[in-house]
Amino acid sequence: MGDTPYADYLVDVPEGRSGPWRVERFTVEKDDLGRIHYALQGRDVTPGTYTRLMKDGRPHDPMMSDTPSEVRDLFPAVFEIRERGGRVLLNGLGLGVILKVALATPEVTHVDVVEVDPDIASLVWPTYAGDPRAALHLGDAYTIAWPRGVRWSVAWHDVWPTICTDNLPEMARLHRKYGRRVDWQGSWAKEWLMDMRRRDGGSIS
Repeated sequence: MGDTPYADYLVDVPEGRSGPWRVERFTVEKDDLGRIHYALQGRDVTPGTYTRLMKDGRPHDPMMSDTPSEVRDLFPAVFEIRERGGRVLLNGLGLGVILKVALATPEVTHVDVVEVDPDIASLVWPTYAGDPRAALHLGDAYTIAWPRGVRWSVAWHDVWPTICTDNLPEMARLHRKYGRRVDWQGSWAKEWLMDMRRRDGGSIS
């Protein structure tokens, strides 16, 4: 990951809207107030132009972006995908940053993407649907039923809108559901959240 330019993680999803969701480009300048807001949360945004997934009612907080701080959150999964290849499971489509990485890895043979929201899927999935290795499953990661015998080399769970210790029980539920079907699995910011809970039980919203 360290020798991969961050530009390689930037998505090509076009701007658009579906239901309460929208995909939009945004530019971060050196002295933006928004940048200061994220820096105070320990998630500084390097100046540049990025893409974010926004939902009505949350005017200041993206549900997902391809900023370097969010890309760094994906590095555990990026490493495992590139090391293991094979069949990959992604619970949560988001902007498809991790999906882009998986499809750019020749050793990956298939990617199953589970997304519960059809509006997100309609905005983002067309960018990736042309790759025959990618399959979209509209459904709930917690309840979706898979054929007997299906298993994955890597599973990455990213279905939460914020970094909050309240997510840890849900992460544990997903890890139990897929534990016998995957060689390695991880969840967005899980290790950070476990450290937060040990320290002070804090959260970032």
